Amino acid sequence: MFKPTPDQQEVMKKLGVHPDELEESFVRASGKGGQNVNKVSTCVQLTHLPTGFAVKCMSHRTQARNRHEALIRLLHKIDTHRQALREERRQAREKLRRKNRPRPAGVKRKILADKRKRSEKKGFRGRIDPEL
Repeated sequence: MFKPTPDQQEVMKKLGVHPDELEESFVRASGKGGQNVNKVSTCVQLTHLPTGFAVKCMSHRTQARNRHEALIRLLHKIDTHRQALREERRQAREKLRRKNRPRPAGVKRKILADKRKRSEKKGFRGRIDPEL
């Protein structure tokens, strides 16, 4: 079972992420490191099951440090996703508010004046009466 540090537990509580929602798997890392990389599964992959977000970390030589780093990255990813959703909802509310507010009187007068001009212009396009 995965045991986060106290500061990570605080962040997880703030985000509403429970340790049992995390799936952890270990694989052999790739790259430099020689014998240690070939023998020990130091690469950590953390998956947050409700969202499906997955993070893979193999930047350190030890599994414990990679575990810590992977959790930090995963929590950051979840937090930025939630902030983006919050911002998107706020923008939708703001757009609706702007859409529904009444037009200022000056703008309304200008629109009506333009409509009258357009109407007069179109009025000249009609057939000419031969009796005149």
